[in-house]
Amino acid sequence: MIMNKKRISSGLVFMFILLIFSITSCMKSDDMQKEQLAQIQLYLDNHPDLDFELKNSGLYYLETIPGSGPVAATHDTAYLFFSGYFLDGTSFLSNSGTTDTLIIPVNESLLILGIDEAITYMREGGHCKILFPSELGYGNSGYYLNAYTPLIFDLYLAKLVPGPGGK
Repeated sequence: MIMNKKRISSGLVFMFILLIFSITSCMKSDDMQKEQLAQIQLYLDNHPDLDFELKNSGLYYLETIPGSGPVAATHDTAYLFFSGYFLDGTSFLSNSGTTDTLIIPVNESLLILGIDEAITYMREGGHCKILFPSELGYGNSGYYLNAYTPLIFDLYLAKLVPGPGGK
């Protein structure tokens, strides 16, 4: 009987520690989320000339050059040039300045969510600038980029072919 009480006590202690860890982790996540949103707001405040439209998802979308072609639709094939930046302007990823477009089906969750969504607002030949929190980017795991890193992308929809696998 004494042994069972020790097991129960050890189990309760473990559960208590797990509960405390979970609560403090959530508090840290909430703080990081608030900091990320503050960084985005500071960027917007420092760039009043950029008139982004805030979408329901949290994506900030700005059409910089309207396209004249068709609007991208789910399953179309997009030929895309892109440049990714941190909020301080440092570039971290780009295929702009090359002849190698990213060829990707539209709105099929093969890209990070912010880019995937932005393409659906674009017309062929159009350019846009997008700003989004980490939930629409590389997430909060810290695997590819630091956790809670908001990002900016410049996108150019060079070509749009109806349907999947267009040539």
